[in-house]
Amino acid sequence: MKKKVIGVLLTAVLSLGVLAGCGSKDSEAKTIKVAASATPHAEILEQAKGILSEQGWDLQVTVFDDYVQPNNVVESGDFDANYFQHIPYLDSFNAEHGTHLVNAGGIHYEPFGIYPGTKSDLGTLEEGDVIAVPNDTTNEARALLLLQDNGVITLKEGVGLEATVMDIAENPKNITIQELEAAQVSRVKGEVAFVVLNGNYALEAGFSVGKDAVSYEQADSEAAKTYVNVIAVKEGSENNESVKALVDVLKSDAITDYINNTYDGAVIPFQ
Repeated sequence: MKKKVIGVLLTAVLSLGVLAGCGSKDSEAKTIKVAASATPHAEILEQAKGILSEQGWDLQVTVFDDYVQPNNVVESGDFDANYFQHIPYLDSFNAEHGTHLVNAGGIHYEPFGIYPGTKSDLGTLEEGDVIAVPNDTTNEARALLLLQDNGVITLKEGVGLEATVMDIAENPKNITIQELEAAQVSRVKGEVAFVVLNGNYALEAGFSVGKDAVSYEQADSEAAKTYVNVIAVKEGSENNESVKALVDVLKSDAITDYINNTYDGAVIPFQ
């Protein structure tokens, strides 16, 4: 009798162990690891955590302060997705680094803007004044195109999203274009006439698009489609259940309302 009891107990213990192991695997399978920029991407993801939790997903967000590592950690498989970049940058990064990242869903658009430094009116620009712009490939071109739209410079015809300072055809006031890593541009606003900023760095610098930008890309422009910020994943995983759940929540009414009510026009939901 004792042997039978012991056998039953051992069977029960082993069964519990197997069940516990299955639970652990299920828990791991329900985790979504996302690399993101701090503002607004990680903030938006924080709002999505509760909704995803109700659906059985554990959203884990890690903030990065550069534009390279978030792509590297997705390419390596250490993270499921990232949320920090627009499509031209994603395409450029793949071409330059041989990565295999794809757009799993467009979430929001951030108007690129010209913001005051030591001056607040583009009409007061004088010879030798300095304007700081991001130095990464697509964002520099975007900044230069916005400066061209505002009559500061003229670019060579047809350069488009490949434009660099070498493509400036006319610079009537001999403005110096200072190229800096994107995160550094806002930090020199007290030293230069104007800064041209990505939406997230404008927010971090305390700028309001509607109140502070001297000029910015309009929400109804083609840039809204071109520069939509996306959830990027490694090719082949864009239809994974976890990725679809993440994108669906980020495009939900709840997150749309949060974006509209929080960012004063600096971040616009992409539908």
